[in-house]
Amino acid sequence: MAEAKLSSKNQIVIPLEARKALGLKPGDTILIVPRGNTLTLMRKPKDYAKVILGIAKGMYPPDYLERERESWK
Repeated sequence: MAEAKLSSKNQIVIPLEARKALGLKPGDTILIVPRGNTLTLMRKPKDYAKVILGIAKGMYPPDYLERERESWK
């Protein structure tokens, strides 16, 4: 586990092991998501559509949409 110290200008340096894990390089944008007293760092996707593609796959039974559409008639 790496540590980072907050500077007097409220800046931190992301440790090398964290940059490598996220595949970050100079100029990349990261997202910082607060969750309670924890922060999650994520690389900002270049294309959000590619990131979420298929996220709900397998969530519903195979015939769910057909049955739902039938109920609208």
